[in-house]
Amino acid sequence: MSTTVTIVIIVVVVSVILLVAGTWVLTRRRREHQRVEAQGIRDRAAEREFEVAQREARAEETAARSRAAKAEGEVKAAQAAQLAQQASARRSEASDSRTELDKEWERADTVDPDSKAGEKR
Repeated sequence: MSTTVTIVIIVVVVSVILLVAGTWVLTRRRREHQRVEAQGIRDRAAEREFEVAQREARAEETAARSRAAKAEGEVKAAQAAQLAQQASARRSEASDSRTELDKEWERADTVDPDSKAGEKR
């Protein structure tokens, strides 16, 4: 083999070795950079963990208060319905009593000889 061919082969081999070594170094650097970046993201996420947990707790507390208010409202609505029913029954009783009382007044007017039939109280 000639010296030129040997030098070319050596140059090509050295170039390939340098290329492989360069690629390997760049790959290591990129991976290390990615590891550092990932750790930074994890650190920031860990810092926000407490804040997010507080927000979740406040949301759950608000939901619990909402459920309690709804239940209280349902109780109040049931009480209101019951009171309305009682009021209706008492109005009916009062109306019946008023009708009976008016009849008694009319009967008294009928029985009383001094009563004027057309007079109203």
